[in-house]
Amino acid sequence: MKRQPKAEWGKFPEIDTTHPSVIRVYDFLLGGKDNFAVDREAGRKLRQVSPELVDIAQAGRGFVRRVVRFLTREAGIRQIVDVGSGLPSARKVHEAAHAEAPDTRVVYLDNDPVALVHGRALLADNHNTSFIYANLLQPREMMAALRDQKLIDFDEPLAVLVAGALHRVMPEHDAPGIIREVLAPLPVGSYLCLATLINDGTGNAAKAEVVGGETLGRLKFRTSEEVLALLDGLELVPPGFGCVSAWRPDDPEQVFDPDMIWCKGAVGRKVHT
Repeated sequence: MKRQPKAEWGKFPEIDTTHPSVIRVYDFLLGGKDNFAVDREAGRKLRQVSPELVDIAQAGRGFVRRVVRFLTREAGIRQIVDVGSGLPSARKVHEAAHAEAPDTRVVYLDNDPVALVHGRALLADNHNTSFIYANLLQPREMMAALRDQKLIDFDEPLAVLVAGALHRVMPEHDAPGIIREVLAPLPVGSYLCLATLINDGTGNAAKAEVVGGETLGRLKFRTSEEVLALLDGLELVPPGFGCVSAWRPDDPEQVFDPDMIWCKGAVGRKVHT
């Protein structure tokens, strides 16, 4: 595929340092430095009610890395779209992909201005990566922007990662409809990765959902059944749906306790138009 020039970045909202941001709190939990005092305060409140959130953040990052390795090494995918990516420096999808296949094209999408600023700086000299300012809650427009950006070829299979954005999709936003809109333009042989925080009535999930909603705005932790329904019609890659720490672990002896990691996910392959 002929290399295309990067899209113009355009204007975006100013960075709000008076309210905590989900991606900056996530960065704080991972020990990062791309956060402000208001984010650290929110992170500490969450950590008080749910100390395991630090392990959950680490488990989620490891899950994404292993998924990308599977996609590039085993599935032969050379196009990856990370939706609701947050800070590319935290996820490093492009680094994991390029370690296996340097020609893999990676596009990050997020509607957080901090993510855009850092993505713009981090990816400026990488011609196989880009960052689009887009919102998962507007899936049709998001997919149109992805097509217009031209780094992704919709005539070839690609992988879409939604591994950290579903908790901001509220019931009135129609998560099944959003996922259908995301899947619709993907060719057969493409993959969808979903991962999200789960409230099945175990651990401190319920407390974290309440405190997170109070500090970060409305959050929706889904049940396992709700997430599985979003994957309906896809062929799940073994081991299927489950705790992210147990999905193809590098070292089975070092897996986080599944009862403490209330974050689940799966990878599914599109087998029908």
